[in-house]
Amino acid sequence: MRVTTTGGIRLRRALAVSAAALTAAPALVLGTGGSAQAATCTTSTGPYQKQVEKYLHRPVDGKQSAADCKAIRSFQSTYGVTPTIGYAGPVTWRTMKTITSQKAAGKNPNKARKCPTNKGRIACVDLTRQLSWIQDGSKLKFGPVPVRTGRDKYETRTGLKKVYWRHIDHVSSIYHVRMPYAQFFDGGQAFHAVGVKMWNPPGSHGCVNMRTADAKTYWKLLRNGDEVYVYGRKPGT
Repeated sequence: MRVTTTGGIRLRRALAVSAAALTAAPALVLGTGGSAQAATCTTSTGPYQKQVEKYLHRPVDGKQSAADCKAIRSFQSTYGVTPTIGYAGPVTWRTMKTITSQKAAGKNPNKARKCPTNKGRIACVDLTRQLSWIQDGSKLKFGPVPVRTGRDKYETRTGLKKVYWRHIDHVSSIYHVRMPYAQFFDGGQAFHAVGVKMWNPPGSHGCVNMRTADAKTYWKLLRNGDEVYVYGRKPGT
């Protein structure tokens, strides 16, 4: 009589599953060293490989190399793009295009006059370029500065609004996170400081996130009743 043990069956199944998992794992370059290290860089060629290579002044061949991955990871780390694995995907490329448009704005962000110039002191928010600034008439008073607006399904609402409540050390009653220098202008949507990079995906829950120094300046320059104009559409929403 042949006896088959349950333990033996389980062991064979476990080995088979482990082998399958190794075969299906994404291509990664592992760090070198005396002990196993976490995966740091993908060998996969992204859908925007050539565009990203050109932006980073790399040889444009459309093929991922170790040097390409290192350059892409450096960009991702600098701008808070996640995951930081050197993949030339849509989020990385979209971030590069946004940064390019932000730099092009220079000191004349309202060149197209999309933000009203007949309202006196007003805070402008351009969702398309992820920029904000404060102007008085047509005179630029502060900015432009990069901002982080609402993610898909939580978009920052467009239109003309007014600052109606300010709280310097606000804590969200919905998300239970700090919102320093909060200035509310549309329901629960407000300007406020955050501790992440302005390009960190996917975005806020509708607020206009700012770097702390910029949020402090907005706090000093704006008052209840000052107008806010939001227009455009955030890339990726």
